[in-house]
Amino acid sequence: MSIDTAPGASANALDATSGVATRRDILHRLLMTLGPILAALIIAGCILLAVGVDPLAYYGYVLEKGLFSPLGIQQTLTRMAPLLFLAAGLIVAFRAGMWNLGGDGQFLLGAVTAAASAPVLVQVMPAWLALICSFLISMVVAMAWSLLPALLRAYQGVNEIITTLMMTFLGTSLANVLVKLVFRDPGTTVPQTRTLPVEDRLPRLFDTTITSGLVLGLAAIIIVHLVMTRTAFGLKLRIVGANPRAAVHAGLGVPGLTVAVFAISAGLAGLAGAVDVIGVQGNVRADWNPAYGLAVIPAVFLARMNGFAAIGFVFLLSVLSIGGESAARRLGVPNHFTLVLVSIVLIVLALAEYVDHRYNQSRKA
Repeated sequence: MSIDTAPGASANALDATSGVATRRDILHRLLMTLGPILAALIIAGCILLAVGVDPLAYYGYVLEKGLFSPLGIQQTLTRMAPLLFLAAGLIVAFRAGMWNLGGDGQFLLGAVTAAASAPVLVQVMPAWLALICSFLISMVVAMAWSLLPALLRAYQGVNEIITTLMMTFLGTSLANVLVKLVFRDPGTTVPQTRTLPVEDRLPRLFDTTITSGLVLGLAAIIIVHLVMTRTAFGLKLRIVGANPRAAVHAGLGVPGLTVAVFAISAGLAGLAGAVDVIGVQGNVRADWNPAYGLAVIPAVFLARMNGFAAIGFVFLLSVLSIGGESAARRLGVPNHFTLVLVSIVLIVLALAEYVDHRYNQSRKA
């Protein structure tokens, strides 16, 4: 009997140990994900107290407008559309071990291109075909804008953080110049592009104000997730991100894959700008820059570059964005305080990752 029961007891012990380890892993992930968010909310609340604003009232207005109001939740879901495209582009870059921080410049150039091309194209072809062409033009322009950082990283080893940030400043300035000098609507006194008629924009969902760009954004991030996790191409990109030298020894064309990563990431950023203009804005005004590109980065990191998890964190970011605008008007808080909150999340997340890394190293030692 002892011979028969010993293996069973060992198996039960192994199962119990495995279950405990799994629960620890889940709790650890939850702590590393939700902990920075809660810490950032507390720190931001302290800042609000320091300037004489009730943080509970501020967060209450954020939830009331961004989540519990019927019109607010529609605005929140609409705001998600461009953010999902940007998140998809960042997932491609980050999983491949590359930092495309030029999303804002690529976004604005895509938006300006769509705003300039769509009103003209709808006059000479069916609206659905004109919108598709505008999407493609925006994507190609954003891809072209990423070409210089991609080539410098691929063939010269130049740090892409520096080059993409520099291209962001140049792209933002170029977008403003194009709006003011090249694509300016002569029929208005305000420097802006021509306005795309409402009936020619992306259709709404279910008789609401939610743009169908939300569906496109969800499709984009899900496709990116599946490509990065279920295809040979995605495996190649992850190998390049994990160990570029090993990728070279494995015979992978690292320079070509590097250019492809930047092109895909930038193309998705350009589509984000096109979706925002064609689906919501209708035009682009001079000096318009919502700075979505950098705001999405914490959401992607909190999701651990997982496309499905990123959808949830993008929704949270949209709630903060829409609700924060309402709270700012009611309480006299600067309109960009949401960006401050997002920045605090990123800083706390980086600190948490550093502490966790040092703790794991000390345990292994």
